[in-house]
Amino acid sequence: MKHLKLLLSILCLFATFSMASAQNQSATKIAEWERAKAYTKEYLDAMPESGYSLKPTPEMRSFADQMLHLTDANYGFTATATGEKSPYGLGDVEKTKDKSKANVTKIVMAGYDYVIDALKKLSPQQLDEKVKFMNRFEMTKDMVFTKDFEHQTHHRGQATVYLRLAGVKPPQEKLF
Repeated sequence: MKHLKLLLSILCLFATFSMASAQNQSATKIAEWERAKAYTKEYLDAMPESGYSLKPTPEMRSFADQMLHLTDANYGFTATATGEKSPYGLGDVEKTKDKSKANVTKIVMAGYDYVIDALKKLSPQQLDEKVKFMNRFEMTKDMVFTKDFEHQTHHRGQATVYLRLAGVKPPQEKLF
C-alpha cells in the first residue's frame, strides 16, 4: 500500500509537470507569433507609401501583394488548424483593391491577430490533434501553425529586398 501511494504521488507529479510543460509551449508559441507580428509591422511601417506598389520585376508581387499573400496564408492555415471557417476565401485577401499603406497594414495586423487568437483558444491536447492540410498532408494542428510561421517568415524575408530597392534600410532582425 505504501508503495502504491508513492507510485501514485510520482505519477501525479509527472502529470503536473507534463501539463505545465505543454502550457509553457503554448505560451511560447503565442509569444513567437506576437514577436512576428511586431516584426512584420516594422516592415510595413518602414516602407513608404510609394513603395507599396513596388515590384522588383514585372512578374513578381508588389510589396503590398507580398504582405497580403502572407496574410492570406495566415487566415487559411489557421482555419485549417481550427476547423473554423476563415473570414476570407482562399486568395481573397490578395485581391484587396485598396492597397494603400494604411489599409494593407490594418489587414495584415488583423491576420496576425486571427492566428494569435486561435492559438489562445487551443489547448495543448487540441494542438496535437491531426488534420488534413491542403487536402493532402496529414499533420498535427501544431505543425500547421509551424508551417504557417515558416511561410510568413519566408515572405517577410523576401520583403527585405523590396525595402532595399525602395532605398529603405530594413528593420533590425528580431529573433528575440
